[in-house]
Amino acid sequence: MHIDSKIIWDKCLLYIQGQISAQAYKTWFTPIIAKDFKDGILTIQVPSQFFYEWLEEHHLPLLKQAVRQEIGPHGKLAYAVVIDKGNKKQKSLMVHLPTYPGPTPKGAIPQLPTISENEIFRLNPNYIFNNLIEGSCNQLAKSAAQAVAKQPGETAFNPLTLYGGIGLGKTHISQAIGNEVKTFFPDKKVAYVSSEKFTTQFIEALRNNYVQAFTGQYLTVDLLILDDIQFLAGKEKTQEIFFHIFNHLHQLKKQIIITSDCPPRDLKGLQERLLSRFKWGLTADLQCPDFETRVAIIHSKMAADGITFSSDLIDYIAKHVDTNVRELEGVLISLIAHASLTKRDINLALAQQVLKDIVAQQPTCETTIEAIQQQIVTHYTISLDALKGKSRKKELVIARQTAMHLIKKYTTHSLKTIGAYFGGRDHTTVIHAIGVIDDLLDKDPQYAKFYASLENKIKATLK
Repeated sequence: MHIDSKIIWDKCLLYIQGQISAQAYKTWFTPIIAKDFKDGILTIQVPSQFFYEWLEEHHLPLLKQAVRQEIGPHGKLAYAVVIDKGNKKQKSLMVHLPTYPGPTPKGAIPQLPTISENEIFRLNPNYIFNNLIEGSCNQLAKSAAQAVAKQPGETAFNPLTLYGGIGLGKTHISQAIGNEVKTFFPDKKVAYVSSEKFTTQFIEALRNNYVQAFTGQYLTVDLLILDDIQFLAGKEKTQEIFFHIFNHLHQLKKQIIITSDCPPRDLKGLQERLLSRFKWGLTADLQCPDFETRVAIIHSKMAADGITFSSDLIDYIAKHVDTNVRELEGVLISLIAHASLTKRDINLALAQQVLKDIVAQQPTCETTIEAIQQQIVTHYTISLDALKGKSRKKELVIARQTAMHLIKKYTTHSLKTIGAYFGGRDHTTVIHAIGVIDDLLDKDPQYAKFYASLENKIKATLK
């Protein structure tokens, strides 16, 4: 870089800083880097195509004035736009300013409607880390979320992708991050939006011709939480706009949180380039709460509502409602409502009455380690001792790793417990096995088909 370019651009920035708000200056001008000054042309680097378009749309007259003031009436400005294709390549996009002061075309910087602050900042204040019961089912997700909340955009967990079934706490954890960031970093702008709402906003912006304003709302946030990304499936234009917003925020080291109902590799109808971005950070799953966690949740709800259940009643509820936290909370509300309306005590008999339909129809969330091991030995035609043993034969290693992966996915057992069922192996072996199988599922269609057949057999036992 020529030293001249930085000196010139720094002087331009001094002028610009005095003409606009501090927030606008921080968002749109501090990320710009001076790249070159040659033949009267000042080249500046901007982090994305959207960034360039926004500057041209909203700050072109100011840029013209600043450049002409520093390098004269014939000075020109060129942009080097970072085109992100996953390999951090750059492509220069040359856009010359006119050498004469021309009027800004009518309508070039319209007064466009914006998304209301209440809408984009929509966080539920009840979703905080302090009232989130931790168990083996959510330990990784919660730990990663707390790390992100302490240093948004500064950890390796960017994006942080949380996935799991309905009612397992994805929204709670993601919004807890937002609430904590707002508490400890009040100057940071946090946006929480569901994928459905994001799509609706985008369609409205298209219909009313204010896509730039819509995009600008998200380009200026410090933390973006997009809930239930699976709802973007098949919506190509919405995915396109989110892809560029994602790239822009990530390049500026802004934090991104994404939630989904399944692992990224299982998401259908999303662009591959978007899915590949999830691998840049951490993906953490949320599973069905185990028995001990369900008991802890019941105790927490009792304390919050000022009620007391007997130990037998607590155990009965925890044993029979094993799908998700939302279902468990719903049962507790039903129990309290039944007792209040019928003037009855909350006891085991009432719980059995309230739960009879749920218990009869609801599939269990858990299978057993032994059942999955049996599926594996049957498929591979090996002995259980061989599966648990120390042999490093390739077929046995893959069988063992497949079993560990399935057990982690379909039970609520801890990594330590899973390892113990395989000859006393430690949790790091299980973590390695899960990583190996994740890679196979991504890269080997034949193995993925085989794995799916095993899953179908396991799911059949849950019905």
